[in-house]
Amino acid sequence: MAKKIFIINGGKAFAHSGGKLNKEIVEWDKTFFTPENSFEIQVTDLENEYDVETEIDKFLWADIIIYHFPVWWMYIPYTLKQYLDNVLTAGHRKGMYYSDGRKAENPKRGYGTGGLMTDKKYMVTTTWNAPEEAFTLPEEFFEGRSVDDGVLFAFHKMNAFCGMKSMESFHFHDVEKNIDEARFQDLKSQYLQHLTKWFN
Repeated sequence: MAKKIFIINGGKAFAHSGGKLNKEIVEWDKTFFTPENSFEIQVTDLENEYDVETEIDKFLWADIIIYHFPVWWMYIPYTLKQYLDNVLTAGHRKGMYYSDGRKAENPKRGYGTGGLMTDKKYMVTTTWNAPEEAFTLPEEFFEGRSVDDGVLFAFHKMNAFCGMKSMESFHFHDVEKNIDEARFQDLKSQYLQHLTKWFN
């Protein structure tokens, strides 16, 4: 039975960011998640218009959701935040989450346990100007905190609130000031290896 993959491209042309790498990553996905490899895919590109109810249906259809986005000013782009605010809010009691999980008899406990998408997983890729060492070295800017335990902590909790389980993320570092064709191809190879690890 084919695995159903829902890909959300949160890249966007804005200021000095062109959104091109995130579009390329989606194209790499399309070469991997093929019917021949027992996958079905749906893709939402946030530079295009979308219908909120259709997006809810895509989440409910999928086995795995893959988010691709750049990090701007230490968080997700405003277009992705707006999308998630609209879709997740509309998904209340429509299969995405039922409540915040608390019960009247003990309202101080159980927050975040009302998600309904407990049969689904998600994966995150991010693109950064920051080099990897900005996260791994304690004396550098992010003080040794990883992307997932630092900048994306709240993003992961958002998905957990809906009941989803995380898969290992993949982060593309230093792709603005330090990218050429050889490094581009190396990143592509690394990413496809990451997909092979988790989907084969």
